[in-house]
Amino acid sequence: MSIVAIIGRPNVGKSSLFNRLIGRREAIVNDTPGVTRDRLYGETEWGGRSFYVIDTGGIHGETSAFSAGIEAHVNQALVECDAVIMLLDGHTGVTAADESVANLLRRSQKPVVVAVNKMDDPKHELLVSEAYALGFEHVIGISALHKRNLEDLLDLLLELLPEEPEDKRGEDEIRISIVGRPNVGKSSLLNRLAGVERSLVSPIAGTTRDPVDTSVTLGGRNFRLIDTAGLRKKSRMDDDLEYYSFVRTLAAVDRSDVALLLMDAESPCTDMDKKTAAHIIEKGKGLILVLNKWDLLPGQEKQGDIMTERVRNDMPFLAWAPLLFLSALTGRGLQRLAPLVTNVFENRQRRIPTNVLNRMMRDILAFGRLPSNKRGKGLKIYYCNQAGVEPPSFVFFVNSPDIVDSSFENHVHKELRKLEDFTGSPIRIYWRGKENR
Repeated sequence: MSIVAIIGRPNVGKSSLFNRLIGRREAIVNDTPGVTRDRLYGETEWGGRSFYVIDTGGIHGETSAFSAGIEAHVNQALVECDAVIMLLDGHTGVTAADESVANLLRRSQKPVVVAVNKMDDPKHELLVSEAYALGFEHVIGISALHKRNLEDLLDLLLELLPEEPEDKRGEDEIRISIVGRPNVGKSSLLNRLAGVERSLVSPIAGTTRDPVDTSVTLGGRNFRLIDTAGLRKKSRMDDDLEYYSFVRTLAAVDRSDVALLLMDAESPCTDMDKKTAAHIIEKGKGLILVLNKWDLLPGQEKQGDIMTERVRNDMPFLAWAPLLFLSALTGRGLQRLAPLVTNVFENRQRRIPTNVLNRMMRDILAFGRLPSNKRGKGLKIYYCNQAGVEPPSFVFFVNSPDIVDSSFENHVHKELRKLEDFTGSPIRIYWRGKENR
């Protein structure tokens, strides 16, 4: 998936534009220069094409000066992104810092759209002409605040972004993304599976930079292994390279069918592990929890039931995800991986016949305790069906969707999992009102 970076001085409206483009309020918007401390990413879709937008932040300093730090920041953005929105403040005009950034952008030969922000009124368009002096072909006046000309900006970006390479799936190929924090053994696992030193392996956290694809055959089944850069807390991303690697990691998950979430057996279930799992679930991918470095644990802790209980207690929302203990270094436990991935892949495609679903619904109505709202209005379920797979998705038609509470939805999730083997696959449930019947 392509990456578009928003680059500009403090207080030109990068966060406001970012929020408009991804359609939700993600970045903090404030008039204080430099308030965007962490770079932010989000996925957007326009004209049938999806891409990541990055609010780079980080360009601080005097507007009339250009520091080495700014240059390093811009250069790294240019290395990793596919196109750039150079954002200017139409009220202040082009500054010396803007001109210095423009010089770097021209030398990079990356596609650039100069967006002159805060053009809230069409009569201000004359102020946009000054930006042509920076030497770029594509210049547009916009207002992130009032959404002015944002559709034209997106149209321009689609024209400039490189064509997405056709991602052909091999015959009966299952795509696996290997994700996790830095230094949990992702590249070691990939190399063990592929039988070659396909990725750089180092004890230095974060040495794997870009996703690396490797096709392998295991147990008579074809797999494509996608190695990724280590996920790291954004607050710890001290350099630009780690940040862009993090975004590329999310894109690798998007390309996969099943994600292996590698955790260090000595320190599993961190906040980042949980956030990574949440991203995998959000994307509807199959999920296998893998405890690596099993061989390094002291004797008593190697007892599988002890560690299993710990993981299940720390990550109760992943009770449906299988847990695999292995050592990428020695190969112990590796023989179970391919059959488990295949099983999860197949579970993600399972369907439940409508008559079986409605039998379950009748059982819930007969024996279950249905929720009601504060006025005493009870939930009524008319019928249900399976809307799709990858992941399995179910639609329940009811009288009032707002009556459904989390407890009841969890109950329905459990009942669905009793009907079929959905191990390793998330399930999606949608509640539709009677007007949608």
